[in-house]
Amino acid sequence: MTTSSSEQGVSLGMPELPAPDYPDDVRTRLERDAREIIARYPDSRSALLPLLHLVQSEEGHVTRTGMRFCADVLGLTTAEVTAVATFYTMYRRKPSGDYQVGVCTNTLCAVMGGDAIFEALQEHLGVGNGETTDDGKVTLEHIECNAACDYAPVVMVNWEFFDNQTPASIKRLVDDLRAGRPVTPTRGAPLCTFKETARILAGFPDEREGATESGGSAGPASLVGLRLAKGEAAPARVVHPRDGGPQDAGPHDAVHQPSPTEHLSSHDAPEDTSASDPSHPAGPVGEEGEG
Repeated sequence: MTTSSSEQGVSLGMPELPAPDYPDDVRTRLERDAREIIARYPDSRSALLPLLHLVQSEEGHVTRTGMRFCADVLGLTTAEVTAVATFYTMYRRKPSGDYQVGVCTNTLCAVMGGDAIFEALQEHLGVGNGETTDDGKVTLEHIECNAACDYAPVVMVNWEFFDNQTPASIKRLVDDLRAGRPVTPTRGAPLCTFKETARILAGFPDEREGATESGGSAGPASLVGLRLAKGEAAPARVVHPRDGGPQDAGPHDAVHQPSPTEHLSSHDAPEDTSASDPSHPAGPVGEEGEG
């Protein structure tokens, strides 16, 4: 006995209608921005990636209307635009929150606590991977390596870094985001909404006062290799075993005591809050000239 298409839940209806257009005032504004973006490239189709960020900044995700707009202004087919929009994970295909909270669960962040952070957030927010809280504020997701392993475990909010996180500190962070309280990233520009972030990624300047100047630079942990390459001596550090006192050290060995702002190693006792700031995930303090 065979099963009919309707019984299998397969739709045999009419093809999906073309996407609706933007309202006239929105389309006029987007066309003006699109012309500015396209003018940066010798080949107009090279502007597709920033144009997708532009339409994402309009509705918070890349809609069928947004993809139709990109196709129209670039002389592409909607199939060509869809192929690109579905390839890159930074383009959202469904409505999402004002704040994209991405937990790195690649190897190093995972073993340093990333998996525990992600599980804690799922329970705390009541959402799964790729889902958004009922108030539309936070979308939670796994993300791939952020090239910030020296501050693992790392969480990103709208692509801004929050280093050295713990389940306790990250739950405090998302509570602040949902309540509208100020939140300061460890490094980079001040936090803004996902729509605002998308417009910046489209190549338009961040017009918030002081936003560009506050970007800072790499933290101390990221600069260790550079210091060694310059021949700058790094103080030695002897890590004591958990089950006893200090190991015997030679007469020239120095025991380095970590400063309050130094991220402790996995051999140290776990901390209750982020090592970057005991009261809030604000980030490590750089030395002079390091941001």
